[in-house]
Amino acid sequence: MSGRDRFCQPRRARHGAALTLVFASVLVTGAATGSFPEADRKSPSDQARSATPVGHHEDVARAAAEAMADGESPVEAAERAVSRSGDRWGAVYSRGEYEELEEALDGQYTGVGLSARRERDGRIEVTGVRSGSPAADAGIRAGDRLRSVDGERVDGRPVTEVVSMLRGDAEEDPVGTAVRLGLERGTRAWTETVRRARLSTDPVAVRTLAHGVTVVKVASFTKGVGRQVREAVERVPSGAGVVLDLRGNSGGLVGEAVTAASAFLDGGLVATYDVDGDQRALHAEPGGDTARPLVALVDGGTMSAAELLTGALQDRGRAVVVGSRTFGKGSVQMPSRLPGGSVAELTVGHYRTPSGRGVDGRGITPDLDVDPTDPAALERARTVLSGLGR
Repeated sequence: MSGRDRFCQPRRARHGAALTLVFASVLVTGAATGSFPEADRKSPSDQARSATPVGHHEDVARAAAEAMADGESPVEAAERAVSRSGDRWGAVYSRGEYEELEEALDGQYTGVGLSARRERDGRIEVTGVRSGSPAADAGIRAGDRLRSVDGERVDGRPVTEVVSMLRGDAEEDPVGTAVRLGLERGTRAWTETVRRARLSTDPVAVRTLAHGVTVVKVASFTKGVGRQVREAVERVPSGAGVVLDLRGNSGGLVGEAVTAASAFLDGGLVATYDVDGDQRALHAEPGGDTARPLVALVDGGTMSAAELLTGALQDRGRAVVVGSRTFGKGSVQMPSRLPGGSVAELTVGHYRTPSGRGVDGRGITPDLDVDPTDPAALERARTVLSGLGR
């Protein structure tokens, strides 16, 4: 999940887009890549290689090999080939970058501890600061405006690029390197220098609202998250309603999303997908709680594996979906090793919900349209739950 806006070297921008697909609310501390049908991410030497469309992969691999033979960068050549292919979610990573992405899927990342969003006017606002992080130690807090990173203005940039700029390059900007942040709070503007640190994610958070409603907030689908969701639901008193908060969840490992679905379904279809024309299916495990009132709360930042989960719960009549239309990222990426040791993640297919709806470019339409940024959104979800309980 690096983000300078340089046309001649597209890796940073493309890389940044892929990087956001794991961490919710677009954590400005690190992110990792897209959707995989397997329970665990496949290495480039596994079956994912053979699943990649041959023509697409061969073009990228050939470009990397020819660049190596000419003494040029195989990574940059592969990036250009991916860009020419029109693969919106395709990305190329160096060996070190890919190893860091693997670690991110284990819930580890390098960053400064900020989460942020882009406002409608293009400004980047800090939405959260991780306790004990470099940003917290520097006194940065939610509501501050992030104006620049290492002297480069961030207004108007996609948050994906801001994420990458704060992370830095995996090899050139490791743990301990400094990053200079331009900040604003009210009428005060200042510069703060912090050092990147190794941090861990807390992808599942549970809290109880009034009237016994439990909110299970899932920030990302990294390894182990599905089990955490199931365990959280099992601890909720029998018959009590649950709000599954997927706002800002930008995806991750699809296998973890399927395990999370199993908390609320007694087996059955979760999604279908195709890999190079070969149709496959994902099924929930039996034994989930099918009677508990359930609302899924979503927004435009609900992506990929989180959309797959939302679509399954909606199609199966298991949850009322509340919020706004989701992002619409329903494609499947799989990795393959390139000459020189870099890795290309290329789109190989698309997901569909149990009823056959395509998600890519469409998203999931909620049953009840609610502004997900409104502080009252959770109260609306609780009201829906009370009706389901009756």
